Amino acid sequence: MAAGKKPNPVANVMRKEWLLTFRNLNNILFITLVPVLITVQVLVYIFLTLRFAGAKLLMDTILGGAVERWLLQFTVPAGLTTEQQIKIFFFSQFPLYGLLIPCMVALSFATFSIVEEKQTGTLEPLLATPVRTSELLLGKALSGLLPAVVMSYLCTGIFLLGILVMGEGELIPWVLNPQWWISLFVLVPLVSLLTFMLGVSGSSRAKDAHSAQNIAVVIVIPVLAIVVLQVLGLVLFSLLRLALLSAVLILLNVVMLKTAVRIFSRETILTGWK
Repeated sequence: MAAGKKPNPVANVMRKEWLLTFRNLNNILFITLVPVLITVQVLVYIFLTLRFAGAKLLMDTILGGAVERWLLQFTVPAGLTTEQQIKIFFFSQFPLYGLLIPCMVALSFATFSIVEEKQTGTLEPLLATPVRTSELLLGKALSGLLPAVVMSYLCTGIFLLGILVMGEGELIPWVLNPQWWISLFVLVPLVSLLTFMLGVSGSSRAKDAHSAQNIAVVIVIPVLAIVVLQVLGLVLFSLLRLALLSAVLILLNVVMLKTAVRIFSRETILTGWK
């Protein structure tokens, strides 16, 4: 470090969070292995559904209408077979379903970094330092946000590789519609940050990690609902609706950030966590 250079409290908090989290093998496996398993699970489900149900049978169900409305929204080339159309439809649902990945990673960081620090007695000394609450929460948020985003991008690459392995590489240009890019570069960071703030708010009052992680249902259920609604054709998340969803998430992040700062009371934690 250069002489006279003031240490960055946010960067210091991030380093501390990563050292604390990644020294535990269970944490490492949860953050890295579980998202990969979720991604592979989606590919397996798509393969088995097409293998045993068949394209014609699927088009005769409620999925048929959903596929037709979806194809009208996102332009695809003419002349595709029914099976290819259904595959594009299924493959294109991954960006929304994949939002569960940053939810899980960010939530694990939020709960582990606060509840475990409480249990090990390492949070109280940190709270007693001159670091501001906003700097502390920003450092913790970035320590969870960055791995969540990285794992989301990694799993997206694994999913696209899986499409290639299935022999459907020619469909990838039509799978990578604007929904993918909005999801990856807008929704993933916003959902990660919102999940972290929810986790902080819950774990600030929780007695253990399991209690803190119960807050996951607040974000996981809406994500699953979005996927189900689109797959069933009840709601089509067009570009306009995705933009509106992004705006709502930005608003929720602002609200939850203020809430987390207020709930994360240093005095309460220092005197009440005994």
